[in-house]
Amino acid sequence: MSTNIVCLPGDGIGPEVTQSVIQVLEAVAAKYQRSFNIEKHLIGGAAIDVHNNPLPQKTIDACLKADAVFLGAIGGPKWDNPNAKVRPEQGLLKLRSELGVFSNIRPLTVFPNLIDASPLKAEILKGVDFIVVRELTGGIYFGEKKRGEDFATDECRYTVQEVERITKVACELAMQRSKKLTSVDKANVLETSRLWRDVVTQFVAANYPEIDVEHQLVDSCAMKLIQNPAHFDVVLTENMFGDILSDEASVLAGSMGLLASSSLGDACGLFEPIHGSAPDIAGKGIANPYASILSAAMMLRWLNLITEADAIEGAVKQAIENGVLTCDLKPDSQISTQDATLAVIEYLN
Repeated sequence: MSTNIVCLPGDGIGPEVTQSVIQVLEAVAAKYQRSFNIEKHLIGGAAIDVHNNPLPQKTIDACLKADAVFLGAIGGPKWDNPNAKVRPEQGLLKLRSELGVFSNIRPLTVFPNLIDASPLKAEILKGVDFIVVRELTGGIYFGEKKRGEDFATDECRYTVQEVERITKVACELAMQRSKKLTSVDKANVLETSRLWRDVVTQFVAANYPEIDVEHQLVDSCAMKLIQNPAHFDVVLTENMFGDILSDEASVLAGSMGLLASSSLGDACGLFEPIHGSAPDIAGKGIANPYASILSAAMMLRWLNLITEADAIEGAVKQAIENGVLTCDLKPDSQISTQDATLAVIEYLN
């Protein structure tokens, strides 16, 4: 039986890292006698260029029919006009809404031999291994927006049901780990955060009494992520805070080119590296493919292909340990995107 995967290469380095994922999936299919039916569709700036629409209906239909969706990256200076009515980012927000993917999961692990790639001291990075769970379809990104001649507003809105369902995702992860949960908000200022804190407290107490839950203000959490990142295990937060904190956390690993993510709903899964389209290096063949390949591993695990997912993660780890590093991790490196991809495939086999 074939697994249907839609790939959305997008913009910038998106097509390059997506091609790496396709190569790795083909290697997995050959080794484990799996069948992947992979379709490519347009999103973001690439879709605007062809359809003047960052998410054409054809792309939506294909994604809704697929078993899983992989996204490369979107955006770039070509479409970076803040006053434009059509922007690449609109395609991603609409895709998340159409798929109903409300939980974004971003694991962060520091590879021992890449500690020098991080600006933080080695002793601070010892034992860092946590997951950021970000609510993805509510909050200020999806609230009502208004613009006047001399003002603009962005509504931030959350419902009890939205907070409960993302809290459940974080709790299930915490139960598989150390049963420790950090919920992040701005309850000293924002009413939505006060709701968030109340709902998280009540939901955990009622449904997961074994979990030790703490609450941190987002500014305090941002500092602690740098001062003592090993303190965290599962971090739960709303949409905008999660976007910012998880990008901050990428510094711990040494590069955004290492961090994978999954966006999950009740029926659909969207998988993507957390790095952007990196237009400054697009087309040069030097983009780090590891975050995308690790995102593909998360995708296979979600599809219950556990052995295959473990094999990909092990191959990436082996490549990194053996010094197959692109220039974001080692400035003088001559390792290309394709070199790193082929190394993963070699270790996979």
